[in-house]
Amino acid sequence: MLWKLERTAEMLEGYTGKAKKIVTRKVTSNPSKELKEQINNFLEAYVIEPVNLDPYGIVKKVEHIMDLFEKKMKYFSKTIAPKLNEEEQMDLVMGLSGAMSLNQIAKIVRHYVELIRKTKNLQLAMILQMQLPMVEKLSKALLLGTEALTNRWPIGDSVSPLVVAKMIGTSRVKEIEEDTVVAKKKIKGKNVIIMKAKGPGGRLGKLGKAAEDLIKKENIKKIITVDAAAKLEGERTGAIAEGIGVAIGGIGVDRSYIENIAVAKNLPLDSIVIKMSQEEAIMPMKLSVLDAIDQAIKLLEKNIENTSGNILVIGVGNSCGIGDNEKAVKDAEQKIKSVAEIMKKRIEAEKKQEKFWNKLIGG
Repeated sequence: MLWKLERTAEMLEGYTGKAKKIVTRKVTSNPSKELKEQINNFLEAYVIEPVNLDPYGIVKKVEHIMDLFEKKMKYFSKTIAPKLNEEEQMDLVMGLSGAMSLNQIAKIVRHYVELIRKTKNLQLAMILQMQLPMVEKLSKALLLGTEALTNRWPIGDSVSPLVVAKMIGTSRVKEIEEDTVVAKKKIKGKNVIIMKAKGPGGRLGKLGKAAEDLIKKENIKKIITVDAAAKLEGERTGAIAEGIGVAIGGIGVDRSYIENIAVAKNLPLDSIVIKMSQEEAIMPMKLSVLDAIDQAIKLLEKNIENTSGNILVIGVGNSCGIGDNEKAVKDAEQKIKSVAEIMKKRIEAEKKQEKFWNKLIGG
């Protein structure tokens, strides 16, 4: 059992090493020892959760901490890669985020392996061993996600920005909040304001603050959020569902902003979600997810048609690889298809290798 746990720990540490190389290659093809040390040190960065004994004001505290960490990420990106343009630096920031997550998982598994080795605790070993299949699956997805984010390949979570970018079409886009853009357009005879994180670099945007300002200024009568959502096992990837509420994941800051003002103004909150697994959300976008976009737009248009007054549509998710106009959408769709071919060839190669080793062991 300990041998199996050690193998997994080594595998995860190998994943972290690969993620570091992916991020480092984004900066330079010939990294110096100093650069490698800088990236290694930065991957150990952490965020301390604010005190929540008195929950009043906790959203503002969390927002402040996360804003500071985001600024730290951007500053580090500019420090190690000053020659990269703004979009490339945002790709680097997202790649670093993926590598940090992998590094943390590898460290936690290693911690428990060494603790089990030290204490000879069989119960702890069994608990960890039962969790390994899920840990390995998530870690592999994170490695692919790090590669995708660093190379600006659209990931599963980018589907909602792609949906609304397709709706924007050739309309003029304006940045109204940090990393957040909007466009105004007539759809089904209704005034619609479409919002997303700025692309094509990897960003999440400040959707909550931006939505709050727009609702105050534009006399919004309904808010529709579009997002990727975790599917249950047995559900089809790319399935679409409609519901009520603000479809925004994460720590809840953006959702809190929108819910608060929606309650104050008694605004309807509709949502459309495109389903995928947790791993698929951080991996390169699958073709089954891409195929769901047109259906999501039809549902959006139907919702808009049955609404009176100004409508705010928010495309929630990572804008990695998703620009803000019609041409960018076509480029993104082509990139998704080409990356899907790359992933397909990799899977076939892995199956052949696995078959070879199974045959060798069996023989």
